[in-house]
Amino acid sequence: MLESYALVLAVGLVAGAVSGVIGTGSSLMLLPVLVHAFGPKQAVPIMAVAAVLGNASRVLAWWRVVDWRAVCAYALPGAPAAALGARTLWAMPAHAVDIALGLFFVLMVPLRHRLQRRQWRLQLWQLAIAGAGIGFLTGLVLSTGPLSVPAFAAYGLVKGAFIATEAASALLLYLAKSLTFSQLGGLPLDVLYKGLIVGASLMAGTFLGKAFVLRLPAQVFQRLLDALLLASGLALLAAAWA
Repeated sequence: MLESYALVLAVGLVAGAVSGVIGTGSSLMLLPVLVHAFGPKQAVPIMAVAAVLGNASRVLAWWRVVDWRAVCAYALPGAPAAALGARTLWAMPAHAVDIALGLFFVLMVPLRHRLQRRQWRLQLWQLAIAGAGIGFLTGLVLSTGPLSVPAFAAYGLVKGAFIATEAASALLLYLAKSLTFSQLGGLPLDVLYKGLIVGASLMAGTFLGKAFVLRLPAQVFQRLLDALLLASGLALLAAAWA
């Protein structure tokens, strides 16, 4: 068990560093490790709690440049949609959760590139619609960073404002998801403690690793994100059919 915790915390540090710069990636990196260590039913609420802390650290790092209009437009419909998605996810069997998450991550690779090629520009009301749809998927499949990242980029946010605004919005969605899991009995104290421990590693990675990750070219991050999606998806599919 100690080895499992050590692995989770190590991956959490790296995931926090990566997501602190590109705006996503922590859930993609951590989920297969959490599934291996704690099983899919515990991994999902643990990651939801950890994501609250991880996104909070990104908001703190870029607090002054948060676009609160975009946060409200995205999260007001997105938070209740995430709660609905979480209820849907909780009713699914663990085997189906593995398959759904794995397929979603793998399919995100071509979809993410298609959205980038089209270079869509979103208005505030369109961002709200995107928030509702992505919010439901966030509750259902755990991580939708590959969708929320292009949505906020299409709204016109860049650099610190992009990272902070996406993180603030995701924070509210994951908070709604965590509260839903709590109401469903999916957050007993041991699961909550595990989520807080994992979240602390994400926070540490965000602040400690940022300087190193910033040195990598933007194209490297794009390839890294694709690799994370494929590796996470294939690992979960392999676990489902094992």
